[in-house]
Amino acid sequence: MATTVNNGNVPVSDTQSSTSADPRYEGSTFQYSMLLEHLIGEKRPIKDLNPTVMGGLPNPMKTDDQKMIERGMESCAFKAVLACVGGFVLGGAFGVFTAGIDTNVGFDPKDPMRTPTAREVLKDMGQRGMSYAKNFAVIGAMFSCTECIIESHRGKSDWKNAVYSGCVTGGAIGFRAGAKAGVLGCGGFAAFSAAIEYYLR
Repeated sequence: MATTVNNGNVPVSDTQSSTSADPRYEGSTFQYSMLLEHLIGEKRPIKDLNPTVMGGLPNPMKTDDQKMIERGMESCAFKAVLACVGGFVLGGAFGVFTAGIDTNVGFDPKDPMRTPTAREVLKDMGQRGMSYAKNFAVIGAMFSCTECIIESHRGKSDWKNAVYSGCVTGGAIGFRAGAKAGVLGCGGFAAFSAAIEYYLR
């Protein structure tokens, strides 16, 4: 049933007029508007994104010295030196270990029947350990430096950097014995680097 207002010019339904006149409806509309103002309107509070408030640890501003140290540690030169030292230590330990399990260490080729002394055995073990240490140090420095340069040039940090670096390192070492050895060294080091990256990642 419809009623008329303003001298019968505009028809209005009974339900609409009763709803607009209901104070409960007006109160709920006002509360909804206030809720929107506090959620997405101008009255929305600004939240503090401090890590201590969000449950994390505070992150203080870094000084210029700290930034300089970080840049130095991320440089290719530092990575190459670190890999060189690590390779030297690892190679020395590996050389001493292989010399320890070698039954011919310390023996004189001119007199194989003579039993070597402890000093001769230790000297031979030290020489082999030093030889392994130098080789591992050179390989580690070359691999780390080339990988850092390739990563900086590509702008990506993925498994391809290690493969390219392994190929360059193996090829450079193998080319001293000829082109064929260089190609084999490149492929061998690249495959080994790819296997290590696949295992680590």
